[in-house]
Formats: sequence, structure tokens, C-alpha cells
Amino acid sequence: MPQLSITTIVTDTPMGAQAYQHQVTSRAAQALSATGAQWTVREHTVRSLRSSLPGDRRLPLGRLARASASTRAAVGRLLYRGDDVSHRMTLELPPSPHADVVTLHDVVAWRFPDESAPVAAAAEELRGSAAVICVSAFTASEAQELLGIADPHVVPNGVDPRYFDAPPLAPALLQGLGLDGPYVLHAGGAARRKNLHALAEAWPLIHRERPDLRLALAGPVHAERTALFEGQPGVHLLGRLPDELMPGLVAGAVAVAVPSLYEGFGLPVLEAMAANVPVVAANTSSLPEVACGHAILTEPDAVAIAAGIIEATSGDSALATMVAAGRAHAAEYTWERSAAAHARIWNAVR
Repeated sequence: MPQLSITTIVTDTPMGAQAYQHQVTSRAAQALSATGAQWTVREHTVRSLRSSLPGDRRLPLGRLARASASTRAAVGRLLYRGDDVSHRMTLELPPSPHADVVTLHDVVAWRFPDESAPVAAAAEELRGSAAVICVSAFTASEAQELLGIADPHVVPNGVDPRYFDAPPLAPALLQGLGLDGPYVLHAGGAARRKNLHALAEAWPLIHRERPDLRLALAGPVHAERTALFEGQPGVHLLGRLPDELMPGLVAGAVAVAVPSLYEGFGLPVLEAMAANVPVVAANTSSLPEVACGHAILTEPDAVAIAAGIIEATSGDSALATMVAAGRAHAAEYTWERSAAAHARIWNAVR
């Protein structure tokens, strides 16, 4: 019976990539069984040498990211012993000597200097892998152009079922967050590619037209986000909230803003659509691909973002049509469909 291992790195600040890892890994055995093939599936969770987080493997992750291709290959030979197919879900992990499958969410490490530096041997390893899985056609095109990957597979993410038709958070919870009125939500990180500086410039324009509107910013505390928004009227810096609150927080928003300059996929777009909330997204990178005509797309500058959010909160009857179409579009993105596509790739490279 062939053996597949799926290996991840544990983190204390899980984001979209970690949601992907959990959703695909938890469905892997069932997806493989549905193909008619019998596999043994094992999961490995790697942590750094000093980490107190739960895991079943320890590696010197910082040194490994800077190591030569030969050193990383030697570590991989030990880590993936007994595999027929090895799927590593992050580039920091070493390559497998067996059928090496790798997920590539984006190429931001190569594109943006404020992101973590790229793994030194990553491009070479990706070109030598059995399969590279990209989460969007945009990321696949970036992988081909920038890294020389010949035939990447495109397998979109799914949407957590909890977002579909989610009820808004209870008023008492919203008031506890300072949200005692209608709010626009931005959720996620604060790296430069998230384009928060343009949203910060847009907010006074929006507030002038919509003085009762709040701006809710959810995500790990970040000095740049705080500097951009602290003291602006109607802005609430929520910090990182428990995962179980996020569907209700999204569902309670009058609009969700995704003004990013660059996204490998842009899951917040689909989560908002699933929750029946209008989306205002930048017309950049993968966002038009994911939105597929069911969001208000704008140029990524302050004036255009402000106009998009003012339109999304106007109460225009056309918004209801867009929201209904967005809900139907989001329903096409399921983790079961994503896992099934992964299973076909694992079978093909065995």
C-alpha cells in the first residue's frame, strides 16, 4: 500500500496558509479513498528546536531555510523515510527524495522586500519537484515567469463552511469590540502588499461621506497598521480575534475591503461572499480571478478605494444582485473539491 506523508510547520499565528493545511490534510485519506486507491496517510508537524508548540518533529528551521540544496536534501532523506509521495506544504521544509509535491501559495518572498526572505534553495527545489500545486492561475503564472516552473497545477482553496450564511455576531459581542454601528471590515495581515496605507488615506474621504460608518481592522498587532490608523475617527483596531468569531464578524459587516496590491489567492473575498456581504477589492493580482465579476473592483489608490466603499455602502438595489451572485460563486469553492484535486495529483506522481 503506497504511503503519503503531509508535512507542515506549526505556528502560533495561523493565517490562511494554515487553514489550507488543516482543511486539505484532514480530508486527504477520504479523498484518496474516493479515487479507488488504497493509501496510508501520515501527518507530520514540524516545530523549531526551541518551540513549545505541539508537534512530532523538530528541525533547526532558521538554519534550514538558509542551507544549501545538498544539506536540505540530506535532511529530507531522513524526514520522509518510507514515503512513496511526500507533500510539503511550506517551502521552509526540505525536499523529499521520493515524489516531492509542494504547495506554492504565492511568490511574495521574491517580490516584496518586507516579507520573509525566500528559502535559498527553494526555486531549484521547486523546479525539480514531482508536482507544484498553486492556489490560483495568477500564482501559477508567477511561478512560471519568476521561478521557471514548467507545469504547475492550479488547485483553488475552499471556503470554510462556517462562513456560508453565517449569523452576525451578537450585539453585545460587537459592542464589546467597540462596534456599536455599521462597519466596514478589513481582516488579515499588515505587510506592505496589503496596501493599508491607501486604505488609511481613503478613510477620511469615506468618513466625510459616511460619518456613522466604522472601520474595523482585524489582524495581529502590527506597528505599521497602528501608526497608519491610530487616532483616525471611527477606526477600531481589533487585534487578532479568536477564529470562532471571524464568520460572525464578517457577516455583520456592511462591506469587506480587500485593497491588496498582491494576493496569491485572496480568501477573504470568498469568505465575505459566502456570508452575503459586499466586497470591495483591488483590481490586482489574483483578486479579479477569485472575485469573478461579483465584487466592486477598484484601482488600488485611495480615491478609488474610497469610491468603491462608498458605493458598497450606498444601499443601491444592484448590490443585492451582486451579493446573491457572489454567494453562489463562493459555493463553488469547497475544501472537498480541493482535496479531491490534490488526491488526483498524488495518484499521478506515485
